[in-house]
Amino acid sequence: MALPNLDMDALRSLVAILRLGGLARAAERIGRSPSAISQQMRKLELQLGQPLFRKQGRRVVLTEAGERVHAYARRILELNDEAVHAVRGAAVDGVVRFGLPGDFAESWLPAALGQFRKHYPAVRVDVLVERNGLLLERLDRGELDLVLAMNHGSRADAERLASLPMAWIGPAGTGEVVRPAAVLDLALYQPPCFFRAAGTAALDAAGIAWRPAFVTASLHSLWAGVAAGLGLTVRTAADLPPQLVRLDERHGLPPLPSVELCLHAAPGQASAALTHLRQAVMAQARAHLA
Repeated sequence: MALPNLDMDALRSLVAILRLGGLARAAERIGRSPSAISQQMRKLELQLGQPLFRKQGRRVVLTEAGERVHAYARRILELNDEAVHAVRGAAVDGVVRFGLPGDFAESWLPAALGQFRKHYPAVRVDVLVERNGLLLERLDRGELDLVLAMNHGSRADAERLASLPMAWIGPAGTGEVVRPAAVLDLALYQPPCFFRAAGTAALDAAGIAWRPAFVTASLHSLWAGVAAGLGLTVRTAADLPPQLVRLDERHGLPPLPSVELCLHAAPGQASAALTHLRQAVMAQARAHLA
């Protein structure tokens, strides 16, 4: 008996359901109705002759067969996408000058750029790590093609990716840090810095005395100073070094605002290389920072 050819779209929907945590979210992301996704799952079950889902209280979870199919589905889709990218990507070439802040330069973005390189081997990506404002100045001067930046969502070229809560950051094991008549030591970037401005404004509004005990222009140096106990700092809590922790009101600290993470592209007609890199960065950012 001939074996059935599993529906690639149905396998992609199955993987999306597991990745996004539910059928409704998967339907919204894929652009199909929940009933259409349900029909795809029923078709897979008929083809395989096994139920893929079962009730667990009020939740629906994968059966043992469903777990097995999900593992194969991921491998099948990876091979399919790799084949498509290998053929299409070979026809895309050029150079893209990409700028990003240090907050993301050593976490999820290098892996994303590595994947992009596999899919588009003829595209050269020149990466510049710098402060947000300086990156956008270089974009405006035509020295960069694409910039990932925080706190500039009001620009006309801003494409919002995520809203990231600012956070007080201190060394692991930090207890209460605000004490009567004590001055709070801070580890800060050199001005201008919107994280510095937000943190000191919040302390001033709360009537908490502070002083810049450690000032640097390097994120590496900032993390090292905080880990060494030289002072607390303000950043986002995304991809914190393991020796640091997020602090909050329980430590006596005032609340902080959020910051917008946006992509900014150079004006004019975008090259195919720039378009594909922009799409790759957007997808990875939204998946990682959701």
